[in-house]
Amino acid sequence: MTTRICLPWPDKHLRTKAAEVSEITDEIRAIWVDMVDTMEAMPGVGLGAPQIGVMLRLAVVDGSRERGKAVKMANPEVLHASIELREHDEASPNLPGVSAKIKRPRAVTVRYMDEAGETVERDFVGVEATSVQHQIDHLNGRMYFDRLSKVKRDMLLRKAKKQNG
Repeated sequence: MTTRICLPWPDKHLRTKAAEVSEITDEIRAIWVDMVDTMEAMPGVGLGAPQIGVMLRLAVVDGSRERGKAVKMANPEVLHASIELREHDEASPNLPGVSAKIKRPRAVTVRYMDEAGETVERDFVGVEATSVQHQIDHLNGRMYFDRLSKVKRDMLLRKAKKQNG
């Protein structure tokens, strides 16, 4: 089990778009294993590779109660999103101690490359839909608080700065 250090906000990697993955290699599979270990150690329901300084379009999501069912994705993209929104309290290990209520589509259909290098389309609902969208934001150099109004975002960042010194 190898847990990786999550980069502290405002590390520039967290604002950089990650590179496409051309093929699934043993190196990619090893990164996914570390990502799952890191996610479970938090504990969290997802992790994007840029959060640990790996600038590839890799994400893991596991919203199951019993854990151990992580979905490993390369190059995930939302194909369809429900009109119905769901509000969820979101946070990030890159900016510990704060969270915010974010509204996102309740369900999404996502296309990604799986561990075998196959292209998969899968529906995610509820907390897993929220997590997949949150991770895709990370792959695009965005943080969840970018979805807040400027006033709320500034308040959240000031609170985090106070708590984290």
